[in-house]
Amino acid sequence: MKVGTMPDPVLFEVRDAIALLTLNRPEKLNALDYATIDRLLLLLDQIEDDQTIRAVILTGAGERAFSAGGDIEQFSSSIAQGVDVVMKAFVRRGQAMTTRLETFPKPIIAAVNGIAFGGGCEITEAVALAIASDRAMFAKPEIKLGIPPTFGGTQRLPRVAGRKRALELLLTGDSFSPRTALEMGLVNKVVPHGELMKEAFAMAQSIICHSAGTARAILSAVNRGLNVSLHDGLQIEGEQFARVAASNNTLEALTAWMERRAPVYEGR
Repeated sequence: MKVGTMPDPVLFEVRDAIALLTLNRPEKLNALDYATIDRLLLLLDQIEDDQTIRAVILTGAGERAFSAGGDIEQFSSSIAQGVDVVMKAFVRRGQAMTTRLETFPKPIIAAVNGIAFGGGCEITEAVALAIASDRAMFAKPEIKLGIPPTFGGTQRLPRVAGRKRALELLLTGDSFSPRTALEMGLVNKVVPHGELMKEAFAMAQSIICHSAGTARAILSAVNRGLNVSLHDGLQIEGEQFARVAASNNTLEALTAWMERRAPVYEGR
């Protein structure tokens, strides 16, 4: 970083076909200001187009927070400018971010290293997979600010945790532990803090050893099928099967299975 320049709000590196994205505002508990959201969306576009990247890990900088949620000072300023301004600048931008994370064609793993409040919790709800440090803490505190969640929290949390459990958290704003997050299905596992990134990369590696095309098909089938009837969901499942069934990688996987060897996949 050059002297006098602002630090990058989202850090980006690639390790062994896995992209690591780090929300980088530790002094603000990695709060999601507009520049951070815009940078994250731009990086996701780049990652989608990069055929060498197979999975994504998303975490927060520093020891205190994954993300404390939206930048209150910034969106308060937008609110003061009127509903039309705040809807465009804050609500639609945040919903675009979580929708992009939810529907991303490569698996995204949230490595929740600390506080995941508000928008940070909504990111965790949206991504495909999540691992929490035993130091993590979650909350839906928007009601304490006089607003409902705006990045999808009123919609995704009930789908993950169930209506009554979600409403308790949304209406009280109470914080909850990583163990509670695990019990309700918000995260896949809870690990000792010092093991978090190791576990996240291990999970990513256990995914990218398989066909990327098949992973995309699974992600698409699950995400598209969640909000349709079982009949329509089965049609989506069949469509995704048809997309990969005749591919060289599927034929290789079947042959390798029968020959009791590891498959060797080509390209994506």
